[in-house]
Amino acid sequence: MKSKILAPFLTLALTTLACGFNFQLPKMQTPGPDVTEAIAVPATGAEETRLKLAFGAGEITLSPGSEKDLVSGTAVYNYPDFKPVITTDGANVELRAGNFNFDNIPSFGNYKNKWDLQLNDDPIALTISAGAYDATYELGGLALTSLNVSDGAATVNLTFSKLNQSEMSALNYDTGASSIKLIGLANANFSTLNFSGGAGNYTLDFSGELQRDASVIIKTGLSDVILVVPEGVNAVVNVESGVSDVNATTGWQKNGNTYTQTGAGPTLTINVEIGAGNLIITR
Repeated sequence: MKSKILAPFLTLALTTLACGFNFQLPKMQTPGPDVTEAIAVPATGAEETRLKLAFGAGEITLSPGSEKDLVSGTAVYNYPDFKPVITTDGANVELRAGNFNFDNIPSFGNYKNKWDLQLNDDPIALTISAGAYDATYELGGLALTSLNVSDGAATVNLTFSKLNQSEMSALNYDTGASSIKLIGLANANFSTLNFSGGAGNYTLDFSGELQRDASVIIKTGLSDVILVVPEGVNAVVNVESGVSDVNATTGWQKNGNTYTQTGAGPTLTINVEIGAGNLIITR
C-alpha cells in the first residue's frame, strides 16, 4: 500500500530533477577529405631524448630511416581532430594524434588516421601510448635506451631485426585483448622485460644476439602465449599457471614447473604467470 502511494511522488521527484539538468548528446561528425601532412620533429641535441608517441585509433608504422630529424614521415587523416600535435620541452618531445573533443565524436566506421614515421639513431627513451589500432614497428638498428608500450585492443607486430645500438635498461609492454607479436627480442639489448596482457594471443620471440644476462616477467590472463627461444641459448623458464596447458618442444628439460635449455653465452631467465589458456615453449 505504501509503495503505491510513494510511486507518484518518486516519479514527480525524478521528473523535477531531470528538468534541472541540461544534457546534450555529442554531435556525430562526418569525415572530410583525406589530408596528408608531413611530419618533421627536429632532433633535440640532448644526450638522451624522451620521445612519447600518443596515438588513439588507426594505423601506425614506425621504422628507422630519418637522417636529420628525430622523427620524420607523414600522417593521413580525415577528421580535423586527428591533426598531429608536436610539443617539445628541452629533451622531452611528444607527438600526439590531435586534441580530441568529446563534444564532437567521429563516425568510427569511416575514419582514417594513419601514421608512417621514421626515427633517427640518436639515443631515445621511447614511450608509445595507443588504443585500438594496428601497428607495425621495426626498431632494429636504433639506439633505444628504454621502450614502454601501452595499448588497448590492438594488433601489433614489433620487430628488432638488427641489434639495438644502446643498452636498453627496460622494455615494458602493457596490453589488453590484443594480438601481439614481439620478434627478435634478443636484439633489443634489454636488461629486463616486463610483459602484461589480458585476454589475447601473444608471441615473444627471443631470436637475435643476446648481449648479456636478461630477465623477463610475463603476466597474462586468459590467453595463448608462445615463447620462442632459439636453440643454443642458455635459458630458464619458470611457469606459474592456473588451469593452463603448458607444452614444451624437444630440447627442453622439465623439472616441476621449470623448463631449461642448455646453451652458451648469457642466460635468459623467463618467469611466466598465466591465469588460463595455453603456453607453448619452443625454439
